Amino acid sequence: MRARPQVCEALLFALALQTGVCYGIKWLALSKTPAALALNQTQHCKQLEGLVSAQVQLCRSNLELMHTIVHAAREVMKACRRAFADMRWNCSSIELAPNYLLDLERGTRESAFVYALSAATISHAIARACTSGDLPGCSCGPVPGEPPGPGNRWGGCADNLSYGLLMGAKFSDAPMKVKKTGSQANKLMRLHNSEVGRQALRASLEVKCKCHGVSGSCSIRTCWKGLPELRDVATDLKTRYLSATKVVHRPMGTRKHLVPKDLDIRPVKDSELVYLQSSPDFCMKNEKVGSHGTQDRQCNKTSNGSDSCDLMCCGRGYNPYTDRVVERCHCKYHWCCYVTCRRCERMVERYVCK
Repeated sequence: MRARPQVCEALLFALALQTGVCYGIKWLALSKTPAALALNQTQHCKQLEGLVSAQVQLCRSNLELMHTIVHAAREVMKACRRAFADMRWNCSSIELAPNYLLDLERGTRESAFVYALSAATISHAIARACTSGDLPGCSCGPVPGEPPGPGNRWGGCADNLSYGLLMGAKFSDAPMKVKKTGSQANKLMRLHNSEVGRQALRASLEVKCKCHGVSGSCSIRTCWKGLPELRDVATDLKTRYLSATKVVHRPMGTRKHLVPKDLDIRPVKDSELVYLQSSPDFCMKNEKVGSHGTQDRQCNKTSNGSDSCDLMCCGRGYNPYTDRVVERCHCKYHWCCYVTCRRCERMVERYVCK
């Protein structure tokens, strides 16, 4: 009789995996693509891990894009880890792609962020690759129709965001459009959050200018529309993650829609991340819910933020240790033209969660 709860728990865990499988971001396993794979023949597409059949077809018909998409997968990993380095959930589980834990398998706030970031990153990478001339199928973005402002002129090479959004959406949304890929609620959530990522990318497009003139007078400026660094887009999406809205899948008219759970009198905003299931506090290790815990995580004793020892360690306390840091110091410039430095050592006190 005592074994029954464990059996039921195992069955529920298996069911959760079956109903919430996140095919949509399995393509992030491309980050592990070996450098030896040239990706210059269509048969290479079948050797890529984490792709659904529609993505394999896109690979075959757009082979020149694949190096950029592999690069995008690696950038998603780095951007996510960097954005959440100061949080209990530090995005470490993303590196398990394509075999995720429940923090990314289910419709959680964390998976909402990763879907949005993935969609934004692949479009960002393709748009930038057009600008740098790495893709034969596209070039610079179009010249804006509006005047650039007094003393300015349109020129340079704009990031081709429209092409990036088009091809990025085709690739990253393809898994969610396969019929048998989990519940309809999960599909709607993932498609919505992917579009939020692309919307954040559109909103980030900014005018960049370069000065021209005699002796740096800047009498004329050549301007173009360019994207910011990906870390800025990730920071924006993290802000949306922190204010994400919990939703339910509810009939409205003749169809079911995602509506805010606590404020179901208003529709979901196009700019907000949404999630279906609440996350654990990520304090203790529990792989059944996708939590790695915070034991042995470094914390900041003087911080009042999410990386503080009180919050990061969940009230368990922390252990101090001393770390020896070697760095360059007493640097001196020599004419012409080199710099010499000495190596200095200092001891730094650090803290890790119990």
